[in-house]
Amino acid sequence: MSTLLRTAPGAVRAEVSEQRERTADVVVIGAGQAGLSAGYHLQRRGFRPAPETDARSFVVLDGEDGPGGAWRHRWDSLRMATVNGIHDLPGMEQPPPDPSEPSNTALPRYFAEYEERFGLPVLRPVRVDAVERVDADPHGQLRVRTDRGAWLTRAVVNATGTWGRPYWPYYPGRETFLGEQLHTADYVSAEAFRGRHVVVVGGGISAVQLLDEISQVTSTTWVTRREPVWRDGPFGPEEGRQAVALVEERVRAGLPPRSVVSVTGLLWTPELRAAAARGALDRRPMFERVEPDGVRWPDGTFQEADVILWATGFRAQLDHLAPLRLREPGGGIVMDGTRVAGEPRVHLIGYGPSSSTVGANRAGRDAVREIEALLDGR
Repeated sequence: MSTLLRTAPGAVRAEVSEQRERTADVVVIGAGQAGLSAGYHLQRRGFRPAPETDARSFVVLDGEDGPGGAWRHRWDSLRMATVNGIHDLPGMEQPPPDPSEPSNTALPRYFAEYEERFGLPVLRPVRVDAVERVDADPHGQLRVRTDRGAWLTRAVVNATGTWGRPYWPYYPGRETFLGEQLHTADYVSAEAFRGRHVVVVGGGISAVQLLDEISQVTSTTWVTRREPVWRDGPFGPEEGRQAVALVEERVRAGLPPRSVVSVTGLLWTPELRAAAARGALDRRPMFERVEPDGVRWPDGTFQEADVILWATGFRAQLDHLAPLRLREPGGGIVMDGTRVAGEPRVHLIGYGPSSSTVGANRAGRDAVREIEALLDGR
């Protein structure tokens, strides 16, 4: 049985048999910013679409139904005017954006045009179930198992991001709450909460953006585990490098990466200053437990609530790499640049210090250089 997998218009299409293993020198998993960057740099270095090529080959496997990566799922009110720092994909500038257009249409369109212009071999929808060793030789093969059959490869670039793995922290009584609970990944619009009291949990950029929106239509309570750190001054390249260096230090030590905002702080914007002026950013410490009708703090204080929005971030989507046993006792993966220190055939991009869009571009380039050296036996 063969299945025609969808790609961007004009991009490479491939008849994929579900009954046999195919071969590619490099398999890229994920077609968001990081995955497309890797595909671009592989193509620049002479790699060609698998499997119909005599040259070194690559393929990009994407679990989404269409281009755009996680941007396909952002909430409608996240407009291009308020998107936080989107860097151009390598080799193709974004068209001047309409500030009022939702990011979940503008950026997927840009990604689709990018795939088409460069003819990247993106196969979708393909869900990767597992990556495993065929043999232990660092120059040997890995097997990438998917719901559309398997690929044998000499190197894997993992660019799956975090959107598919929302983090829900547990607090006692959470399962007893009679109202609505949702995560940032489920958010659609503030209007859905009109007339209801919403408890927003989380101290990141998404948390304060959603808190701003929701507080304009209904009453809110904001809670975070730590006191938020606000940044008044500009956030330039040097500050960015320092923040990335701190995240990179963690992954080199085999610790789970923190978000970049955890070391940069939150940047004041006119919108957030307006939210602060109306009291929406009056933060409370984390509650102790959830009760059927609201949340309670250790001192007995109680807040009635109709909705709890868990804006508590995401974790790296790496479950399919579990057969490789890459994690350290501390829960992280020891990295050397983009390469997994204990498995030179596997590169993680869009992970830890390369989780920003500009970081993902650079990581795609760096990973391809190292993979080329690996394949050359250097």
